Amino acid sequence: MVPLAEIQDALRARGIPGWLFYDHHKRDPLAYRILRFEPHRTPTRRWYYFIPAVGEPVALVHRVEPNMLDDLPGRRLVYSSWQTMCDGLRQMLGAAREVAMQWSPQCAIPYVSLVDGGMIDLVRGFDVEVVSSADLVQYFEARWSEAQFDMHVEAGRRVDAARRAAFRNISEAVRNGTSIDEYQVACFLRDFFASNGLFTDHGPIVAVNANASNPHYEPEPTRTTTIRSGDVVLIDLWAKLTQPDSVYYDITWTGYCGRDIPAQVQKVFAVVKGARDAAVRFIKDGIAAGRTLRGYEVDDTARGFITNQGYGDSFIHRTGHSIGAEVHGTGANMDNLESHDTRQVIPHTCFSIEPGVYLEHFGIRSEVNVYVGEKEAMVTGEIQEALLEL
Repeated sequence: MVPLAEIQDALRARGIPGWLFYDHHKRDPLAYRILRFEPHRTPTRRWYYFIPAVGEPVALVHRVEPNMLDDLPGRRLVYSSWQTMCDGLRQMLGAAREVAMQWSPQCAIPYVSLVDGGMIDLVRGFDVEVVSSADLVQYFEARWSEAQFDMHVEAGRRVDAARRAAFRNISEAVRNGTSIDEYQVACFLRDFFASNGLFTDHGPIVAVNANASNPHYEPEPTRTTTIRSGDVVLIDLWAKLTQPDSVYYDITWTGYCGRDIPAQVQKVFAVVKGARDAAVRFIKDGIAAGRTLRGYEVDDTARGFITNQGYGDSFIHRTGHSIGAEVHGTGANMDNLESHDTRQVIPHTCFSIEPGVYLEHFGIRSEVNVYVGEKEAMVTGEIQEALLEL
């Protein structure tokens, strides 16, 4: 059932007169998740659903599919021609001069920018300002229940076990002179997930030396590198429990095949670790002090640390991403590189902190998950404090 009272409370708290949902051919999955309904069939005609900050919601549906929104409360309007559709939209919006929609200025937050530009033009044509629903989406989509937090912690326990086993396999193979490559390790991890009640939609990343400088590298049967003594090995793995409403746990650890770790590798790891810890400390201190934190500020903290160490040009992705039922969730990202994410870091949300330095011959990333409660923030799993000696 649509959380109508909660949505209206959120609209009033933000001073937004209403939230306009729109879809065609299920292009906006956020609309269905937030409204908590699943259509009986794929919509082949445009539908609209307007929730005002005060008053009764209004649905606008096509005469060919008049029952499309019957599961939602409120008044019904029906259109047939494009002219009557426009009349219906004007009527349902009423006196509202501003509405939230799944849109982001300049597509700064692509996770939310799902309504096409033409629809934005149409609504603006009624002298109605369109504002981004990004903060509303985060509030209704990215916050975890207590049960989801517990499932995240349990997924973390199992994923950490998989990570330890994978690095142990690499270490044993290298020391015994047994052949092992990136793809074999990735297959081992996927098998481990399957036999331990874990699910992932893709991955993991197992990357050696220069491959580790490609943040989203994934080995394949025909594209894999043998792991040997003297190699840097990066493993990025993410998974969630095979249970309804479960959420992901997502980490990256790095090791070196040998005991005499080169000074440059040690130095880069120290820089990455320092940036990670600076970002986590900034979040913990800010939440404890009751300060408003925004995603771009967290990114600035980690990026500033790495830049001050002379590696700024080699940190080529955002500091972190929202984590939820999808590994890249719809909450605030810790980002002032790929986008200027001004969304507030709010309670009961989780995100990664994963700074990295990517050089010509090797890359280093260290990733932890941070959960924000009402008055404190915490890293939810194990933390890598030193390079693994494999």
